[in-house]
Amino acid sequence: MDKLIIGSICRSTGKTSLIVGLAKVLKKKIGYAKPLGDRMLYRKKRLWDYDSALITNIFGLEEIPDDISIGFDHSKLRFMYNEKTLREKLDSILSDVGKDKDIVFIEGGKEIHYGISVHLDVLSIASYTGSKLVLVASGDENAILDDLTFLKKRIDMASINFGGVILNKIPNLEEFKDSHLASLAASGLNILGMIPFQKELTTFSVGYLAERLFAKVVSGEDQLHKVIENVFIGTMHVHAAQENPLFKEENKVVITSGDRTDMILASLDSDAACVVLTGNIFPSAKIIAAAKEKNIPLLLVPADTFQIARQMDVMEPLLTKDDHEKIDQLERLVRTHVNVEELLAG
Repeated sequence: MDKLIIGSICRSTGKTSLIVGLAKVLKKKIGYAKPLGDRMLYRKKRLWDYDSALITNIFGLEEIPDDISIGFDHSKLRFMYNEKTLREKLDSILSDVGKDKDIVFIEGGKEIHYGISVHLDVLSIASYTGSKLVLVASGDENAILDDLTFLKKRIDMASINFGGVILNKIPNLEEFKDSHLASLAASGLNILGMIPFQKELTTFSVGYLAERLFAKVVSGEDQLHKVIENVFIGTMHVHAAQENPLFKEENKVVITSGDRTDMILASLDSDAACVVLTGNIFPSAKIIAAAKEKNIPLLLVPADTFQIARQMDVMEPLLTKDDHEKIDQLERLVRTHVNVEELLAG
């Protein structure tokens, strides 16, 4: 059984999506563990890690998501375990998830140092499990080069089975290769793949938005698959909104107070992907009928427009088990841009 740790040099590099793409390309029996959870979900009176739940759902794994993470809270982990007992717990989890599997993916925390105070950073895990470590870097040109230079000059990999680096979500991939591929090769870092930025992977569905906002779906239950690409805050006069270029964009969500009948109707006429009604103000029968006629979901939330806008501003477009087109695209990207054979070699 092979064990492969996927870690991040910095936050939001796309580790989970990369694991999905790799697992799809390999077409092997996989196991999965995320020792230190960092995206908490409360489901069925239990705390789960979002990524663990996602992987188990996509690949039909038998494990319950909270059984493949040791915990979330650093202080609780310090109280419950010392380094020896923590290693024993991790060994037990890996043994369980790896039973009758060809490969086990171990997902690291949000950053390369995350969890080091409780012995669950990716370097510590790689050191005492003997697993091969692959690090993911992403962002613009300067961010990637800074991360790789820091990795090369400041992090000691002598005791680690270090497979190399995958660069993810690169804008202008061919330009990046022309400018930096030769110098990266000369640095001695093993670049296992370079994956271009894909805008489609940064969008999310109306259903995802409804779940994240804990919204009540007033209409359009069968249209929750619609994709959201733009956000419009409908607080101004309706005529000013209609003159705004963003209001004319497709695949937008309009956030407005539930008592703004004029703005809601204008949004429906503009063929919005959905309308979020704030303040827990239930729409009139006229608005519900118009939304149903145009097949546009209405989402009702208790918070005000400003609060919802702030929530959406920091909302991550996380992959879901129902994002079949995205999952297929991840498989294609890994197959095309990652040297999977070299990643698994040795």
